[in-house]
Amino acid sequence: MAAEQKKGRRTRLDDIAARCGVSISTVSRALAGEKGVRPEIRKLVLETASAVSYALPASVAGKKVMLVASGAAMIDYVRNQFTLHVLEGLNARASALGIEMAMRPVADKADEARVIDEMRNDASFGGMLILTVDEEDMLAAAADLGKPVVLVNSDDPYMRLSSVTPCNRSAAFIAAERLIEAGHQRILFMLRPGRRTIERRLEGWRDALQHHGLTADADLVLEVEDWLPELGAEAITRLVGDKGLCFTAVLTAGDSLANGAVRGLQAMGYAVPQDVSVMGIDDLPQSAFLNPPLSTVHIPMRELGATALDLLRDMMLGLALPRRRVELACHVVERGSVAAVRHPVAMDHIKPIA
Repeated sequence: MAAEQKKGRRTRLDDIAARCGVSISTVSRALAGEKGVRPEIRKLVLETASAVSYALPASVAGKKVMLVASGAAMIDYVRNQFTLHVLEGLNARASALGIEMAMRPVADKADEARVIDEMRNDASFGGMLILTVDEEDMLAAAADLGKPVVLVNSDDPYMRLSSVTPCNRSAAFIAAERLIEAGHQRILFMLRPGRRTIERRLEGWRDALQHHGLTADADLVLEVEDWLPELGAEAITRLVGDKGLCFTAVLTAGDSLANGAVRGLQAMGYAVPQDVSVMGIDDLPQSAFLNPPLSTVHIPMRELGATALDLLRDMMLGLALPRRRVELACHVVERGSVAAVRHPVAMDHIKPIA
């Protein structure tokens, strides 16, 4: 019965769009009272909805949304601006929708319990966005709130919560494939492990190598303790000191580590991209100003925020069931840090590990 009711509601939404000669998204925005819909179109949509007995949802204008940001997100806000651009997209969309955003940083379990209690007990909050949080306790508590919740830049492995992320696996796949197309077969992957989103990027690197018949050797995965460029430079310097130059290209799970890889290689006397190609993932604004400018994969950071709020809005209106995992497409940005391989690595000349 529930499935039939949902099917009927969607059929009527399609019917309204067809009768009005507009898109379904325009109908949705008109019914929700959003800005950006011409008055005559809004009037036509509302009249048509009434004619087909469509149950009009209440507007979300004036309702509050709690934005819970992890410590990792706030550190990134200061360092790399990924979080900054996600928040820009969120705030611009919130302004268009007439939704008030209330930020709540969380640094520990006490903070998590506090924001969950506030969300549960404060009726003025219509929904919650959770930014860059993977902790199971927090996700489980959010799933039990009984209010709409959307994860931003993270996901729920149990699918109790809807989420919006970049397509991290695809992002790394297309980055690695760009290097493979340039003739590189020994591609080092550098990452700071710990988050599921980053593990998806590691999987994408493996996928690309295996797709092209190459081996994703464990010795081509280089882990660092943090995203700081200087730690990336130190790690790659140690690796080359221990094993020699056992790769012709470096793909990093984030632009900040690519910045460090370039610094470390250049300090050892290697030219980028003539001796070693380097590619990042994120397309942070500063990456265009590195020497050489960094080739990377663009992550739609602002769109992450806007899409997450749109999904939450639909959930608040009862229009977004069942729970879903939304992944946004990414694309390669060509700059100056990738070149065709000049000579393959001679494995018999690699210095063995001491």
